[in-house]
Amino acid sequence: MTTQEIPAGGGPAPDDSSDLEKFGYRQELERSLGSFSSFAAGFSYISIMTGVFQLFFFGFGAGGPAFIWTWPLVFLGQLCVALCFAELAGQFPLAGSVYQWAKQIAKPATSWLAGWIMIIGAIVTAGAVAVAYQIILPQVSTAFQIVGSDADAGLTSTPGGAQNAIILALVLVVFATIVNVIGVKLMAKINNFGVAVELSAVILLIIALAVHIKRGPQVVLETHGAGEGHSLGYLGAFLVASLMSAYVFYGFDTAGSLAEETTQPRKHAPRAILRAITASFVVGGLVMLVGMMAVGDINAEELSTSGMPYLLKSTLGPWLGNAFLICSAIAITVCCLAVQTAAIRMAWAMARDGRLPFSKAMAKVSPRSKTPILPALLTGGLTVVVLLINLGNQRAFFILTSTAIILFYIPYLMVTGPMLLRRLRGQWPRPEHGPYFKLGRWGTLVNLVAVVYGAAMTVNLIWPRAEVYGDDHWYFQWGAVIVTALIVIIGAIMLYVRRRTWGSAHTSPEHMPDSTPDTLPG
Repeated sequence: MTTQEIPAGGGPAPDDSSDLEKFGYRQELERSLGSFSSFAAGFSYISIMTGVFQLFFFGFGAGGPAFIWTWPLVFLGQLCVALCFAELAGQFPLAGSVYQWAKQIAKPATSWLAGWIMIIGAIVTAGAVAVAYQIILPQVSTAFQIVGSDADAGLTSTPGGAQNAIILALVLVVFATIVNVIGVKLMAKINNFGVAVELSAVILLIIALAVHIKRGPQVVLETHGAGEGHSLGYLGAFLVASLMSAYVFYGFDTAGSLAEETTQPRKHAPRAILRAITASFVVGGLVMLVGMMAVGDINAEELSTSGMPYLLKSTLGPWLGNAFLICSAIAITVCCLAVQTAAIRMAWAMARDGRLPFSKAMAKVSPRSKTPILPALLTGGLTVVVLLINLGNQRAFFILTSTAIILFYIPYLMVTGPMLLRRLRGQWPRPEHGPYFKLGRWGTLVNLVAVVYGAAMTVNLIWPRAEVYGDDHWYFQWGAVIVTALIVIIGAIMLYVRRRTWGSAHTSPEHMPDSTPDTLPG
């Protein structure tokens, strides 16, 4: 694997706007993000203090302490995906990440579906992330339990908890939308602050838990009888528990989505992608490992219901535990903000190419804030709709979470799959690859692992298990399958209707039109 400074000779970096013009676009967004902001975007999307704090109870309840072995396995699979993305980010420094990457190496229909599914996936993810407020805030103070009773605090599995989760989530989504409308500078400042808090807090948390260690690392070999009742024994429980790790390790492509707002994106975006996923793996794994070694009662039922908030408060005491939960709430805030930011850039990139309905209006950038206003309002509004659909239905939260992950794994495959085919045909890396990040001789193997892992985990995620969705109503058990299928079908219909109006604009770097985005159809 290689990555070099730009340019290789050590001279001044090329003008980023001129580089963008080579792809047929002009600079419209504000290019003000540095290397840390690029890293922060990917790290805050993954957000250890969101995903781990929100779903530790699920992984632990499904697989016992041994569920932690899903963490390195999922990380290795997604790291291979991230390495492929790092190569693409260095070659195509364009807003829209997966959509743009698929557009350059796959057929137009593949890139459109990848972008469409990712937009919906990000909207659903924003809702799933915002719901995490309910796991944290009412356990800091029951004043945040606006509806329901104190017994619902920290739960989404009760009617009162589910309703309160929607109320808290709506507040967060409105806040994120307002920030994204104001502009990327404010978003970056808030995001950078949140990531700094999260990184500092998670390091301090590991140290604080280490002081209270009561058992050795052999705890990770305990299953708590989780395999009983599964036809595959513990393997069946392990596959269910892996959904927790899969939920955390995605969204690292966000650094690529902000490429047109990042200085020297060919240099910074690949590094940001890899640093974000690696840092998340290290600190997240240590929090869970040290936490299980430190908690007073490893058999406590609350570890499978309340999860990490119970672990912290019972181990560190209410005051210190609440302090870390407040840091988690900050992490959830910037995570939701990053998710919506990525969705906005994806929608804007597709609209700029005339690939969405009302593209002309969607592609407009505010001359004052340098932000696509309509995509910001639309993604925020649709996230509100998703949340309101789930109002009062606590079972739907699991469908919401699982669907969000599936809607990222499928588009990821729409990039890594075509990329592997190009490698096998000797068409990647291209002769003009240059001094940017490259996997070298390991490329084909890494790419193959990325595709196999992505396909296997997609099947695992979408499988209609009673352990995840329940078995009392078929439409709950098959909910993730039905929702995913509907999104793909709607996308296919839109593709069929719209593609005849696309023309040949921005189909590939080899056949770049003379027109600017202003003259694109749509």
